[in-house]
Amino acid sequence: DGEYYAIEDVCTHDGDCLTGGEIDGDEVVCPRHGARFSIKTGEALTAPAYEAVETFPVKTEDGKIWVRDPRWD
Repeated sequence: DGEYYAIEDVCTHDGDCLTGGEIDGDEVVCPRHGARFSIKTGEALTAPAYEAVETFPVKTEDGKIWVRDPRWD
């Protein structure tokens, strides 16, 4: 849809990385146990994960993509 989204690279099921997980539409699939998360909202969509992953604000400026982690403010 031309938008950029950023989520934390941690599965809320067991704390493992989501890196390497398949992207299926607007969902990322945890490569370890198959939990699915919404890339747009962070919502946990399937077991074994039940808690959302953190999402971060994203903006584009001068051809660059900026992600802000408010925990560092």
